[in-house]
Amino acid sequence: MEKIKLNTIKPTTNIKQSLKASYAKASEDPNFKNFVKSIDLPEDKKIKYTSSLEEAFKEKQNCEKCKNLFECKNKIQGFIYTPIVEDDELTFSYIACDKKKKFDQKNSYKKLITEYNTGKNYEDPQMKDIFLDDKKRIPIIKALKEFIDNYQENKNIKGIYLHGSFGSGKSYMITALFNELAKKGNKSTIIYWPEFLRSLKAGFSLGDYDDKFETVKRSPILLIDDIGAEQITPWGRDEVLGSILQYRMLEHLPTFFTSNLNLNDLETHLSESKNNTDQVKARRIIERIKQLSDSMELISPSKRS
Repeated sequence: MEKIKLNTIKPTTNIKQSLKASYAKASEDPNFKNFVKSIDLPEDKKIKYTSSLEEAFKEKQNCEKCKNLFECKNKIQGFIYTPIVEDDELTFSYIACDKKKKFDQKNSYKKLITEYNTGKNYEDPQMKDIFLDDKKRIPIIKALKEFIDNYQENKNIKGIYLHGSFGSGKSYMITALFNELAKKGNKSTIIYWPEFLRSLKAGFSLGDYDDKFETVKRSPILLIDDIGAEQITPWGRDEVLGSILQYRMLEHLPTFFTSNLNLNDLETHLSESKNNTDQVKARRIIERIKQLSDSMELISPSKRS
């Protein structure tokens, strides 16, 4: 809770008169008058804070008329500038409104999902919101539900390598799964693979390389989003991706992937870097992906506008 305590300044006679005039004018509004009347302080102390009281009153009115959190008109969305009496003095704090509290409580599960470089608007996907108009989605939805049902009992459970057409909802569906798992108290991590590699390289100079790498490597559940869209380098393929997958394979940590490429095309992509072709190392990555996940295809009309 942000708290702002105003300094006490002894006003001059002219300032006192001006404050009294402002206070009297504001008190012509019976609602404002009732508002300040509820503050248990002598009136001469409240007069000193007329402008702050007017602001607090305005925000209280905004809150009373507000239909939902996203229509909030206050300076800080979801918070009310509120007068508080402390030690016989008046202070002001930003306090969360009821709608903000309910929103935070409802969405507290999101704290269990770590995201790196996603840069996407997943629109808070939920399993119940996945479109059923395309029958090609049904086997995938069944697989996601089976994962939810079996995850707690079977820690040695595979993820999904979900590949298919651009904009078909692959990331949306896996993120919906992660949201559902988070509601059950399970931690997970989502990384947008091409940008994650760039940020990880920058981490050498920024000093956060190890933290990012270890968080992703050890995450109880992981989504590597849009693998195959990155520019291949031996470092990114062997030192980063290979190390992450090897650790997760040995520790039986569920790993999900989304890609526009099937596994054969991904192998070709991984084998070609700027300076050479290395089919053996690409094949090694593909074998790890197969150990960690079951391949499923989603060819569907784009859901993106």
